[in-house]
Amino acid sequence: MQSDYSCILFSTADWDEPYWTNKQHTAKALANLGVRVLYVESVGLRAPKGNSRRDWQRLKSRLLKGISSLLKGAVQREANVYVLSPLLVPAGYRHPFLRKINKFLLRLAISRSLSAHSLMSPLIWTYHPFMMDIFSREQYKYLLYHCVDDLSAVPGIDPVSFRSAELELLKSAKVIFATAPALVERCQPYNDSVYYLPNVVDFEHFNSTTSKSALPADLVHIPLPRLIYHGVLSDFKINFSLLHESAQARPDWSWIFIGEQREGQSSKEVERLKKLPNVYFLGYRSYAEIPRYLNHSSVGLLPTLVNDYTKSMFPMKFFEYIAAGLPVVSTSLDALLQHRPSALEFGDSAKSFCQAIETQLKAGKISPENALEIIGKNTWRDRTRKMLEHLVED
Repeated sequence: MQSDYSCILFSTADWDEPYWTNKQHTAKALANLGVRVLYVESVGLRAPKGNSRRDWQRLKSRLLKGISSLLKGAVQREANVYVLSPLLVPAGYRHPFLRKINKFLLRLAISRSLSAHSLMSPLIWTYHPFMMDIFSREQYKYLLYHCVDDLSAVPGIDPVSFRSAELELLKSAKVIFATAPALVERCQPYNDSVYYLPNVVDFEHFNSTTSKSALPADLVHIPLPRLIYHGVLSDFKINFSLLHESAQARPDWSWIFIGEQREGQSSKEVERLKKLPNVYFLGYRSYAEIPRYLNHSSVGLLPTLVNDYTKSMFPMKFFEYIAAGLPVVSTSLDALLQHRPSALEFGDSAKSFCQAIETQLKAGKISPENALEIIGKNTWRDRTRKMLEHLVED
């Protein structure tokens, strides 16, 4: 693989977000392959809620970062990674006039950043469609759409505007990679170069043999078996009712949650779950710390709500749990049902969910050899290299 490429990566996540997603990991993998990346942070897909203090705090932060980027341009954050925080009107894609303003601001910011960091003739790698009208048709020659979610189903995003813009992107992209079978089905009618690539993992980071460490202090007094979930505690992704009923049914198990509620959310279901004596909400832990908690747990949980959004989702946590040696229990997600990986049990009611956990507790931890066999080549570096090769091939 040559290392003289540059790339504009249009993300839906800010570089410094506490929970890293496909976007940051892919940017880092590209950089490690020698590609110089202009990482364009979220263009504000979701309109802020008028009564959400967290949303307005985030809006203020975006404004300050946007002004800084307008004055200073993109900032180098890692080797080969330059982060741009564009100054834009949040959810401006909803209105033609605001979209024109955002188009001007984004095109100006990108042009300045490309020039400042000598990022000439870049590839275009995007996670959303609201960048199409800032490029000429000639620049679409090397356009990759990494479709990792059905963003039109996310609360706060205008589905009509999103689908209209995505249709143009689907027709224009040279290659499309989707992380779930449902996303492949949605993309294929509009493009002949659609590929299915599920989410991946940094095996060395999570592997139980390479990340062994002392028991975290906040787990010392939490008895085994420890059932763990880590990530954003999102009320449109997680079935908190199922968890509440399951935790009540098995008070002898410790139910552990690492993470915080999503922006603008204040869930009564979460507060109800917190009141149970065998449930432990530990708050946010950094990406570097997560393997310690997984290594000292018994089963990894994917208690996902089954809805329009999640039916198009392949959770990154599945491979993270496996790499850490944890057997997994999930609700019936389409992507996992079709993939049917080993070390996975399903349950959709409290009774079947608890039965699945019981089965996994009896099965015990996964050996590093078996974990690697399940994961195969689903690593960030291997997947990103494969995607890049498809994009640049003639």
